[in-house]
Order: sequence, then structure tokens, then C-alpha cells
Amino acid sequence: MNEKTLFKSAMVTLVIVVGVVLGYELYLRNQGIKVDYDDGPPLWSDKRAKVYGPTDKTIVFIGSSRIKYDLDRPTWEKLTDVQAVQLAMEGTCPRPALTDLANDPNFKGKLVIDVTEGLFFNMAPPFMKTANENIKYFYDRTPAQRASFELNKLVESQFVFLDKDYLSTNARLDALQLKSRPGVFMMPTFPMAFKRNTFDRQAYMTDGFVANEAERNQVKGIWAFFAKMAMSAPPMPPQAFEGIFKSVKADVDKIKARGGEVVFVRTPSSGPYLQGENMGFPREKFWNRLLAETKCPGIHFMDYPAINHFDCPEFSHLKQSDAALFTKAFFRLLSQQPGFTFLQNTSNPKKV
Repeated sequence: MNEKTLFKSAMVTLVIVVGVVLGYELYLRNQGIKVDYDDGPPLWSDKRAKVYGPTDKTIVFIGSSRIKYDLDRPTWEKLTDVQAVQLAMEGTCPRPALTDLANDPNFKGKLVIDVTEGLFFNMAPPFMKTANENIKYFYDRTPAQRASFELNKLVESQFVFLDKDYLSTNARLDALQLKSRPGVFMMPTFPMAFKRNTFDRQAYMTDGFVANEAERNQVKGIWAFFAKMAMSAPPMPPQAFEGIFKSVKADVDKIKARGGEVVFVRTPSSGPYLQGENMGFPREKFWNRLLAETKCPGIHFMDYPAINHFDCPEFSHLKQSDAALFTKAFFRLLSQQPGFTFLQNTSNPKKV
């Protein structure tokens, strides 16, 4: 085969590949699927590096998935020019992230800690895994990995089909929900429309998910599955329970000693899920003691009429329109807390 023939074959192959890729991209976009960013260690680390901004221009958020859904970035940016650095992680205990910030002598800023009791007061290694991996990646990042992240960001921002969590081959196979072998645990799969992620690490559910009763019930079933697992687990030893409060207090004290400020927030849940949380994690034993031990202010959604009425579509997270309303009310409440009153003078009239 001569060079001319090889060149023609290569060009034909290139045209076919490009045609297939573009055709698939157009098909996905016609299905209403939007660009989604891989929320892995590189993206988290990119945001982790932003915690060192001026303390009157930066607020850091840690927690689990609720604050990722409920803090609506477009609304926040209309209210203030203070940057919201989103470090919360789905299905993950936020205490490792708190310890990381506490042990960082360069972090002296404002911190909001979202408390989902079942994850915050949890010692199980699987619920620490994502946080530990993200933190390690942040400190171990190489120049090549940073450059790769910038290139990936450029490409991810243009193509829907690069959604690793839902459109990769492995993700498609997982979505089949094939019955696993006895003794092999398979993580339940969430509908794509429930879990979308922006470059700023805001998670959101689509309007299509909110309108789809079958998908809402699918997610409710996943919450019920995890609740059943939690109920079957052995109770936490008293010394471990006491150790959580001791470690959180020590971490908060380190941040305060450097001039930082900390506020806890309990974001909304509803329906049977909220009832179960109230039974399993009574406020007196968990939330109230957390505030008393750390001597920090707290915003519990049940205490404020402006945010205590939301009906979560799947019992645990706010839809986008409610997240915008929650963010407006939460911003006002946060600006009244000690150390955060500077927010009252940071309105952003150009964007309102």
C-alpha cells in the first residue's frame, strides 16, 4: 500500500470518526442534555486553591450534597460580590475537609459548614473516601496535572458526550442495573437528570427530573436503601461519638484562633426523610450540642419561616427554583451572624 492510499484511508477514517462523534453530540443535545463537568479531585482541587482570597471577599462552604444543590450560584452572585467557594462533596462526611482547613495555617477566612447528620456524625470509612482522595490530590498535584485540568476544562465546556458519570461506557453498563453476584455490593445508580454539575461545583436537578415521578421515586428508593443500611449498622461506640465533638471543636478552635469565623447550617429536607432524621438525630443530642461545644452560630432551616416550608422533590434536595429562594433568605440570615455582618455591605447592584 503506497503513501497516497494510506493518506486517503486515514482521511476517510478521520471523517467517519468526526462524523460519528458530532452526530452523537447533536443527538444528546437534542435530548435536552447539557454540558456537565466531572466533579472529581481535579475540579475540587481547583476550588480548594481559592480559599485564600481576601476574608471580606471569600466564603468557603463545606458539607455534603445538600449545600451543593441548595446554594444557587447565579442568585448568590446577584446578591453579593463575595466569592462562594464550594467544597462540599456528595455522600461524604465533611469533617476531613474541616480538619484540612483547620490544619492549613494559611486559611484564616470565613467558613460555612453544612450539616447532614447521617453523614456529619459518621465514622464509616466509605463516607470519608472522597474527601480523603480529594485532599490528597490537592496537595500532590503536579504541574502536568494542572495543565491537563485546564485543557480538560476547555474541552468539557464544549461537548456533552464527555460526561464521564453518565455517558461513558462504564456508566452505561452500570445504568443497566444488572443483578450482582451474591456478596457483591453495587452502588445504586441515580438518574442523570437528578445530578448535574457546573464548573463552580453547583449540583442541580433538571426540571425534567422534578416532573418525572418515576425518577423521583427512584431516588427516594435510594435514600430508603441507605436508611435501611444505617439502621442495620451497629451503634456508634460512646467514645467515638464523644470523639467527633472533640475533634470538631479542636478544628473550629484552630480556625478561630487565626481570626477565621465559622457558621453551621442545617439545610432543608422534607417528608419521611426528615421525619427519620428527626428521630435518628434529635436536635438536643446533635445539632444543639454541636453549637454549644464549638460556640459557633448556627442556622437551622426549621427555625426560620423563610426557609422551613420547602418540599424537596425527592425529600432531600431543593429544585432550582426553590434553591434560588433559599439562597436569598439564607444570604440574609448569614449576614446577621457574628463575623459575617460584612455581607450586608456587599450588595452587587450591577447584577440585580
